[in-house]
Amino acid sequence: MVGAGVLSLPYALAQLGWGPGITVLVISWIITLYTLWQMVEMHEMVPGKRFDRYHELGQHAFGEKLGLWIVVPQQLIVEVGVNIVYMVTGGKSLKKFHDLVCPDCKSIKLTYFIMIFASCHFVLSQLPNFNSISGVSLAAAVMSLSYSTIAWAGAVHKGKQENVEFGYKASTTSGTVFNFFAALGDVAFAYAGHNVVLEIQATIPSTPEKPSKKPMWKGVVVAYIVVAICYFPVALIGYWAFGNTVEDNILITLEKPSWLIAIANMFVVIHVIGSYQIYAMPVFDMIETVLVKSLKFRPGLMLRLISRSVYVALTMFIAIIFPFFGGLLGFFGGFAFAPTTYFLPCVMWLVIYKPRRFSLSWFTNWVTKHNLTIPLHHFISYSNFICIILGVFLMILSPIGGLRLIIIQAKSYSFFS
Repeated sequence: MVGAGVLSLPYALAQLGWGPGITVLVISWIITLYTLWQMVEMHEMVPGKRFDRYHELGQHAFGEKLGLWIVVPQQLIVEVGVNIVYMVTGGKSLKKFHDLVCPDCKSIKLTYFIMIFASCHFVLSQLPNFNSISGVSLAAAVMSLSYSTIAWAGAVHKGKQENVEFGYKASTTSGTVFNFFAALGDVAFAYAGHNVVLEIQATIPSTPEKPSKKPMWKGVVVAYIVVAICYFPVALIGYWAFGNTVEDNILITLEKPSWLIAIANMFVVIHVIGSYQIYAMPVFDMIETVLVKSLKFRPGLMLRLISRSVYVALTMFIAIIFPFFGGLLGFFGGFAFAPTTYFLPCVMWLVIYKPRRFSLSWFTNWVTKHNLTIPLHHFISYSNFICIILGVFLMILSPIGGLRLIIIQAKSYSFFS
């Protein structure tokens, strides 16, 4: 649950400002926890059937064909986008580790570090399923908690910098607005677990007496407590220490103690190795299903070796061309994460359960008649509408800011450098 997007939260706060930034962080935490609860509940809503994939739930809600067209493109964009961003993150963290450990060594291109990071995925991508990467996933979880702690502890150790400024960095109103939009996407990118939550829940045994949603919900609650412990200190302390001069990766901003920051960057590398595989596994499943069922390829080791290696190579190549951490987070965070994380679960809930009588006049009469108490299913309906409205705004605005940031960074970037 704790993704590498946590490293960009101080930068996002710098673009949002104290008040709006804290508000966006808190609201995002609440909304995404709420939509996660909905997905956990909907996993076994039909007796005797489990929706083990996001698109299967979408097909149940919208129909066999429409459900695929609504969910699969969004989910693919999220998972491929995360893999591209994690390629960039892994490469940059490896380069930072190298530069800190050996400051007198010859400088090595970022391109080569991304290739080094990608090399391990050509091997790990051959693992068959989620259960086989549980050890990698556990290591990733420990690492994410570790480098998040180092990030905010390092900022505390460094202290509030001299002449620190908390005003918006952009010199124009339009620049400030576009940076604000991109920062919304940065925050959205940090909450990314929805796209694999059903696949993870599918690995939990389930019986009518002990449905999988009970242990799954406990896991989600624990995960979100850890998310809060990681996200809020990093965002608030990182912004407090560096103000609007903070980089789009807090660990790039921090320099000393060099040994500790080097260790933190290596923790990031280990974390994104595991996270890359978690988000790549559903893509592998989709690719191999299409190749076998539609194109009549023979399933087996050779198909897995070729298809997965090609996918890893593709994400590596795109990361080498566009190694813009902040811009990619803003673009993918709004364009893909907002639908699948903020409002698509709410839409599916409304379509499946078809709650009635949630007009404004009915709501007013009900509250007046029943002493300000609201039945749970109607409270959920109103909450869903709020989430949908906020999510749609996020989906429209954030990619604009993120794409602008990528264009600005690309103007001064030498490709394959």
